[in-house]
Amino acid sequence: MITHEPNPVYVAHPERYQRTPYARCGKSGLRLPRLSLGLWQNFGGVDSLANAGAMLRKAFDLGINHFDLANNYGPPFGSAETTFGQIFKRDFQGYRDELIVSSKAGYDMWPGPYGIGGSRKYLVASCDQSLKRTGLEYFDIFYSHCMDPETPLEETMQALDYIVRSGRALYAGISNYSAGKTREAAAILKSLGTPLLIHQPRYNLFDRWIEGGLTDVLQEEGVGAIVFSPLAQGLLTDKYLKGIPENSRAARQEQIYLGNKDITPEKLAKVAALNDVAQSRQQTLAQMSLAWVLNHPAVTSSVIGASRVAQIEDSVKALDNLKFSTEELQTIEKILAG
Repeated sequence: MITHEPNPVYVAHPERYQRTPYARCGKSGLRLPRLSLGLWQNFGGVDSLANAGAMLRKAFDLGINHFDLANNYGPPFGSAETTFGQIFKRDFQGYRDELIVSSKAGYDMWPGPYGIGGSRKYLVASCDQSLKRTGLEYFDIFYSHCMDPETPLEETMQALDYIVRSGRALYAGISNYSAGKTREAAAILKSLGTPLLIHQPRYNLFDRWIEGGLTDVLQEEGVGAIVFSPLAQGLLTDKYLKGIPENSRAARQEQIYLGNKDITPEKLAKVAALNDVAQSRQQTLAQMSLAWVLNHPAVTSSVIGASRVAQIEDSVKALDNLKFSTEELQTIEKILAG
């Protein structure tokens, strides 16, 4: 149920840039906060507008100035961008030049053949719709959300190049592309004069597919990486240390990435063992899991999700201890291999 916010005059915390470290994105001149806030869940039309605003303000106060959107975030589709637009208009217009706001297109968005995929028609139309919903004049980063095997890669990259050259976005990105297609995409964009800034893949302790070649490509091409699902949809938190809670995502079977089939006794045993390592580091399991993905030299930033302000505050504490000893890393690898 949507609830409306009061309308206070928001003033950002004066020490916000002293709280979160930043890292250069690939070989670009852009620096991103090590943690970015994703609006995939909990910012839709079915969610509390007051809570969404509180989370965005708290994130910015803590130095998280990158807000990550996509055309189909909600539910319903498009509503996360609408929610962000309402909050931006009231609270963040004066801070626009301090923000990195990204959006994406690629997955199913509207009926018919032009509401999905990687065609120029879909990407440009979707970008225009997303700008209208958010009320922004431009996005800082616009992504091809997924590889479309039925569209020539050249067409998709030409569309991103056009989106940048037309002023709709400052930088081009891709998400969920394989290592080989990432290298091809980077080469095409380079030839067009619009370098590939960033790749957004899924990455966490249990899902390490990017280590099979993608991270090498990113580092060789000078492309940044911002990873999503660093906590494996909540599995890498203390939520599942005592089994599957009745009100969890897994119990409700709402998420395509996390369900009872993913939470086996063997995996729960690994979660418990990883939690022991986290405690020895004086971190929660979630904090250590965030620190672990950020420890990879190819990773610029990690997208965090949140349903309440306290989760953002807890995630930021991960930044207090990002270093791992050789022994800790070896212990983690042994747990995961077990």
